[in-house]
Amino acid sequence: MQSTLSLSFPLILASNSPRRREILSQAGFAFSVVASDVDESFPANMPLSEVPVFLSEKKARVLADINPHAIILAADTVVILDDVILNKPADKSEAREMLQLLSGKTHEVVTGITLITPNETVSIADSAMVSFRALGDWEVDWYVKGGFGLDKAGAYGVQDFIGMAGIEKMEGSFYTVMGLPIFHVFNLLTPYILDSKQAQIQF
Repeated sequence: MQSTLSLSFPLILASNSPRRREILSQAGFAFSVVASDVDESFPANMPLSEVPVFLSEKKARVLADINPHAIILAADTVVILDDVILNKPADKSEAREMLQLLSGKTHEVVTGITLITPNETVSIADSAMVSFRALGDWEVDWYVKGGFGLDKAGAYGVQDFIGMAGIEKMEGSFYTVMGLPIFHVFNLLTPYILDSKQAQIQF
């Protein structure tokens, strides 16, 4: 039996990320997915920790303009190492280079979320510090050859092999690193959850 939390407005996730869909679904929310295609550039002088919220707001506003009677949830995640953002790698070669940079070091993962409803706009950033042990060349090669990490900031997924086997310490939320700080999302959506008597139960 799977319970679905009913909201007072339709919920739209502005992301094609399978990780974000998985997290939001497991938290009990019913939603539709509409990818938000926006220019992901940002001001050169912007502090790197502010970039995820800036981009999540961009993504959310595009959909909010054409869905004024819905709740729009957008998110963006960046990996920051030595004051440089490691974006999604362009290819396997770049993925290998990123993982070699992260090996044996601690980096910051920041996920920004924006929620736009018919009543309000709220943006929040959450961060976590992630420490990798020194990774063996064969581990990096095996992970990269499998095609993992190509669609992820920093070229890795915390829930994948390299995350499970390589991360020795994490300060912050696992879900922030995965791409959606569900604790904050749930708190923001709570005012829009209908009375439990109206909750839909699916069998």
